[in-house]
Amino acid sequence: MFKDVTIGILGAGNIGEILIRGLLKAELVKTNQIIASDASQDRRAYVSNSYGVETLASNREIVERANLVILSVKPQNIDRVLDEIKDYSKPSQLFCSIIAGVPTSYISVSLHNQAAVVRVMPNTPALVLEGMSVICSGKNATEKDVARIKTIFNAVGKSVVAYDEELMDIVTGLSGSGPAFVFMFIEALSDAGVKLGLPRKTSNLLASQTVLGAAKMFLETGRHPSELKDLVATPGGTTFAGLRELERGNFRSTVMDAVEAATKRSRELGEKHR
Repeated sequence: MFKDVTIGILGAGNIGEILIRGLLKAELVKTNQIIASDASQDRRAYVSNSYGVETLASNREIVERANLVILSVKPQNIDRVLDEIKDYSKPSQLFCSIIAGVPTSYISVSLHNQAAVVRVMPNTPALVLEGMSVICSGKNATEKDVARIKTIFNAVGKSVVAYDEELMDIVTGLSGSGPAFVFMFIEALSDAGVKLGLPRKTSNLLASQTVLGAAKMFLETGRHPSELKDLVATPGGTTFAGLRELERGNFRSTVMDAVEAATKRSRELGEKHR
């Protein structure tokens, strides 16, 4: 549990709410240790009523009161928010940014190079506490700071540390955008079942549990994907027939191209902040 820490969350949207829920469920903090801001009065009321935390309209007041600040605003709003809080940051504070495409150096300069800055790329399965977050240390951040942020994001899934910030755009393309690619794959599996005669509800369950089970099998066995694939694909069997069609459609290449395109777009979005 974090003692004597006040966590301020600038932006109580989806990810902000997920972090609040994860922190409280893991009992890392008490409700009076979290304060959150949001531009929407309705959103502030919802978060406050749902989790018992204090919500405010002022980002500046959050920064004045918190010693660990999580930047969870939309990328197009970051300049306005940094301009609002820049004169209220302190050397003793730790800032954690989960804003895609914005490097730690940009935030550090905006905060007069005072506070420690750590950057995190989470993903949406954090909603069900199965997120994958990648953490990168920025200016003035210590190993203790990184460990503290790692603890926070482990409350909503798993996390790893990247020691080169240049990798964060690739992380965005792979694990940040990756859930959408997997959802499309699940949808395609289910559509195939429906096309061939299965009820939609049954087909959805078969597709989703198959993906979940395959991922868990890979994680828990530690075996190479090709080795696990061969466990399923008996010579001359049904699976080989299906795999041949995936190869005919350039399945591997298409997935790799999708990750590469998402990575490229992440770099493009961050250009103005480099």
